[in-house]
Amino acid sequence: MEPHLTAMAVLPLGAALWDGLAALARWTLANSWWLALLTAAALIGWEHLQRRLSAEALSRRTYLQLEPTPAFEPDAEQIWRQGMQLVRAAGSGPWWTPRRARSVRLRLRADGERPLVYRIEAPATAHALLKQTPYGARVEVKRTAPVADKRRAHVVRAVLTLHGEPGSRLREVPLDPDPLQPLIDAVADLNAELGDVAEVCVDLSPAPRWHLAVRRMQAMQRARDQARREAQREARWLTREPADSLPVAMGKLLDPSEWRGSPRGQMVMSPQPRRVEREAVLGKLAHSPGLVRVQILVRCASDAAGRAEARLARIGAAMDVYAGPSRLATLGWSAGPLRFGPDRRPWRRRFDEQWATAVMRPARGGWAHIDELAGLLKPPTTTARLPLLKTEMPTYALGENLLPQGWYRGTDGRERLLATHEDDTLFEIQSGKAGWGKTMRAQVHAVASAHNGRGLAFVDPHGDSFTDVARYLAHEDIIDRVALFDLTVRKDGDMLSCWNLLDMTAGQPPHEVTTATVEAFAGVLGWGDVTAPRALTILTKAVEALVAVNSQAVLAQVPEQQATIFQVRALLTDPTFRHLALAGLDTEGRKWWTATFPDIPRDALLTVLNPLERLAASPVTRAFLGCPVSGYDIRSAMDEGQVLWVCPPGTGPTDRLLISLIVHDFLRAGLSRGDLPEAKRRAFRFYLDELISLDGSSTVLAEITEQLRKFGCRLYGMTQLMHRLNPATRSALLQNASCLSTTAGSMEAIAQITDQWPGTVSPRDVADLERFRHYASFTVAGKRVGPLPIRGPELAEVFGDLARPGQVGALRKAAHAHTAALPLAERTAMALAQEEAVRSFLTTRTAPTDTDNTGEQYA
Repeated sequence: MEPHLTAMAVLPLGAALWDGLAALARWTLANSWWLALLTAAALIGWEHLQRRLSAEALSRRTYLQLEPTPAFEPDAEQIWRQGMQLVRAAGSGPWWTPRRARSVRLRLRADGERPLVYRIEAPATAHALLKQTPYGARVEVKRTAPVADKRRAHVVRAVLTLHGEPGSRLREVPLDPDPLQPLIDAVADLNAELGDVAEVCVDLSPAPRWHLAVRRMQAMQRARDQARREAQREARWLTREPADSLPVAMGKLLDPSEWRGSPRGQMVMSPQPRRVEREAVLGKLAHSPGLVRVQILVRCASDAAGRAEARLARIGAAMDVYAGPSRLATLGWSAGPLRFGPDRRPWRRRFDEQWATAVMRPARGGWAHIDELAGLLKPPTTTARLPLLKTEMPTYALGENLLPQGWYRGTDGRERLLATHEDDTLFEIQSGKAGWGKTMRAQVHAVASAHNGRGLAFVDPHGDSFTDVARYLAHEDIIDRVALFDLTVRKDGDMLSCWNLLDMTAGQPPHEVTTATVEAFAGVLGWGDVTAPRALTILTKAVEALVAVNSQAVLAQVPEQQATIFQVRALLTDPTFRHLALAGLDTEGRKWWTATFPDIPRDALLTVLNPLERLAASPVTRAFLGCPVSGYDIRSAMDEGQVLWVCPPGTGPTDRLLISLIVHDFLRAGLSRGDLPEAKRRAFRFYLDELISLDGSSTVLAEITEQLRKFGCRLYGMTQLMHRLNPATRSALLQNASCLSTTAGSMEAIAQITDQWPGTVSPRDVADLERFRHYASFTVAGKRVGPLPIRGPELAEVFGDLARPGQVGALRKAAHAHTAALPLAERTAMALAQEEAVRSFLTTRTAPTDTDNTGEQYA
């Protein structure tokens, strides 16, 4: 009874519910217009609220610029961590931030002034999270301002979206070479003067859970439907038999024996849909960690017609590096000459809003894992070949305090003459094969420095470089500064200046002259406290005594009666001359000569006398070093900005001794500039060819690079074999080199230079360079540029308009006049008579008060 009563009670309730639903439907239908209006108003209000909140959230952004070091080379783990950090940063912000505004933007920008600038734009609350990256100290993160661009005449736009199956992946691009290389190449020839600019913005947003769930469900349903369709096709194939009627075909399905070749009794089953594997179907959608929504916006602009369109096409081609099962393709379509897409109305307004605000409106297929986008989650690495832009390294122009370095062929196929700033170029080293353009490049460098009003000393053991440069220096503003010291002369009428190592007319402290002279001899001869202590002492005391004599001669106003380095022989071997010379010394100065010198065996003096005899054996060297008043004064040349050309006679043992004396004097003169305020130390550059012949066993070249920078001195050195230099010299030169270059040569020699460019240029790259071709690195505005392949400049092509061949004679005449040069025969006669001139001075000066028997004791 009770079940029946319950059923009777339920029937009226069901009927009432049905009637209520019907009444609601009739009312809804009757009031549909008002309901539709209210619904539309609600949706419009909601959309307006979302827009306002999105605009407010996107206005609170932080802008960071990532600047990698030249050694930046991240691994896959660091990139993954950076990607996850970006995803978390994108999801930060106030709780009311709409999902479309929860994004982070990676902006890759090139404008012709820098190769590729890498920026991150994220919610302001993520600044603390993003200011330190997993890349460590090899990437500097700087806070910057939003990009503010001027309007260009021509602008084109594109949206790149992922095309492929829902779960398919982009190609896994290796990190070496840099995945950004195609993009860098695409924007390498931008011209800032034409207003060229190209930007790629990669917007990332965390994947919404409900959206991901719907996407997975759709993908699984699509796979199941596909499996069912395939099963149906297989079933139709099994039943397809054109010659049979329908009853026969049905009989074959029911009776397996009717099939030819089938075992009797085996029943044929209708094909079943294949099993759908979730992991295989969903692919990258199966795993949530690292999954993001992505939209890629590209915009190119220029003031010249056609350049922006061509640039956009090249960027699209560069993105093909990611093409795999899925690929990045441009959104839009074409119909003949008509183009429909983000660069056309009405879609352009939507693109411009996304571009300006970074609001996320990704396409349906815009799903990616951060490891698919690894190449876009980092700045360019050390494996990237960055183009050299004009803003990074200037082009040489006369009169702008620039030094020409070499011709560089840009990405547009045109050559330009690279240059460095005078003040940036401190020390430069060239290495490479003989005859491959080292000296020519240095000559161009030196001529440019002279036209910049700078002082320099060019030491060329070959002696023919002045002839090459003379026509380019024969200008009124340079002639008065040029001084020539040519020791390659042979004829009696050839002009020759002189240099007295012991000359005291400049007023320098006696101990400095003594020290510089002794150290010069000791350096080239390999004397030391262990190897030749007695020779060092003998030479020191001898030079000390002669310097005292010269000080007295200058004080007596007879500088033409000063002693030279060759009077050391008379001082050591002639008792009479020694007696006269020592008579002017005080008691302390004569003490060594009276107490120690008499006990020194005669053969011990040969160590000191032999190099002097070799120097005196050459008439030119004897004339150059044997005259009393110097025409050569490197300190005055530094302070006055003179252009000195020094041509030693050769590179033999005796010649190396002379060159060593000159180089040691560079060091002495440079250190002596400590008496000048820093602001008054005019920059002065030394050009030293054949460093091997200048180096020897001394460390003077190392000391020049280590100590003379603060005194305004610079060094440009050339050598064929770096590994033949003194290790201390080689280490100092490589350590302090502002510019480093090499031509072709042996693998062993080249490796000395290429080891300073790890991971960029190998010895094999350099070994087969053509003549006058170099690899070089430079310092520009405190940053290293290169190594770059360059073609060495030639004097005629750089300074052809400056050639004054008709003024070369006047230049030589002025150059000799500035050094008080005299004919070689006259200089030789003066040097040979100098010992008697000194003896005459010593005889006629005031007799000393102390008695000296040194001469008699030694005799």
